[in-house]
Amino acid sequence: MKKKINAKMMQMVALTLLLTVCALLVIGYHLLQEQVIDDLKSYADILGNRDTTQLEERDASTLKSDKIRITLVNADGSVIYDNMTDYRKMENHKNRPEIAQAMKTGEGQTVRISSTFSHNTYYYAIRLTDGSVLRVSKEAGNVWQILLRSLPLLVVVCAFLLVICAPISRLLTRKLVEPIEQMAQDMDHMDTIPVYEELEPFVKTIHAQHQDIMKNANMRQEFTANVSHELKTPLTSISGYAELIENGMASGDDTVRFAKEIHKSANRLLTLINDIIRLSQLDSTPETTFEKVDLYEVAQVTVDMLAMSAQQHRVSLQLEGIKCYVYGNKQMLEDLIYNLCDNAIRYNVENGLVCVTVGEEDDNVFLAVRDTGIGISKENQERVFERFYRVDKSRSKQTGGTGLGLAIVKHVVAEHHAKLDIKSKEGKGTEIKVTFV
Repeated sequence: MKKKINAKMMQMVALTLLLTVCALLVIGYHLLQEQVIDDLKSYADILGNRDTTQLEERDASTLKSDKIRITLVNADGSVIYDNMTDYRKMENHKNRPEIAQAMKTGEGQTVRISSTFSHNTYYYAIRLTDGSVLRVSKEAGNVWQILLRSLPLLVVVCAFLLVICAPISRLLTRKLVEPIEQMAQDMDHMDTIPVYEELEPFVKTIHAQHQDIMKNANMRQEFTANVSHELKTPLTSISGYAELIENGMASGDDTVRFAKEIHKSANRLLTLINDIIRLSQLDSTPETTFEKVDLYEVAQVTVDMLAMSAQQHRVSLQLEGIKCYVYGNKQMLEDLIYNLCDNAIRYNVENGLVCVTVGEEDDNVFLAVRDTGIGISKENQERVFERFYRVDKSRSKQTGGTGLGLAIVKHVVAEHHAKLDIKSKEGKGTEIKVTFV
């Protein structure tokens, strides 16, 4: 990991140096062009006020040493003077870009690149008062010549910078990677390892995700253990009673009683398996189809479905409220109401009441299930929605509860992005309210 990061950093340094060199070359080339043109303008301004055909020998020598070429062109384009060659052999210059521009606007300039790309020739021309045109020109190196002349120095400078940057890059890479490696070795305490300030949000996110993964792993482990235990209990009961009957150790009355216990354990086993399957379906469903659902109608169907169970437990079950619509999954909402009502019936007292209310509050639809049952202590209210958690385990076995009903409720509430509230007092009853926001 360190080698890869270090290599990437060195590549970035090399690329930065290359781009810097290219930028400096381009800037230097443009500055050279401007400097040459400015020099030519200065020569043109000076010579424009003098008779170029009568240049003194000293002036001519200076111009020649500076490689300045002077050409005087008549208004008709014919050349009447040139300090570098025999002007009588020169062709008409009327169509030369810098001459034509000077005749038209008073001044003109152009750059011509040689056929071999070895140099550029810069031309600057001004129109004199008599209508003739004075042209001053000079050869200068192009960008490739500048690069070739500068190449040895650039190579030395770049090599020097790379030598300096290499250990700095290794140091920065080590400082960057070491905390990450330490965190990888000790994920549980990664939030205590000092890192760069810029990495802190990343570390916090990773730590939170790790905590969630560990929590889910523990929950799965606990769930597996609970499932094994919950399945084993009724199966052991069924096996034991069946063995007694098989060995002829049960009388006629005992056989009826044992059969009743076997039937009871089998029903409990079926209920448990159905709840596990339903919870597994809720966990594994990739996408949930939502639609407009009449919550009151769903509650009415569920209440009617549980009427027989309420009667058997000697509990009064009633529905109150108005028609309210929510955007949700109908099957999940049925599971939600069924499990809330089923729990309220199972953990109620004789001649108790379960009241289901559907209504609106602060522009939000809510569903509330209130009972007059045994209630839940304050310390247990936070845990009742955990899988297989039971407040009163002995009563759960008597009533046939699986400990998964409220876990299903919690899952459905989360899928609908709803809000779940619980109010309860031991010996007085419980109210669970789901608000669809």
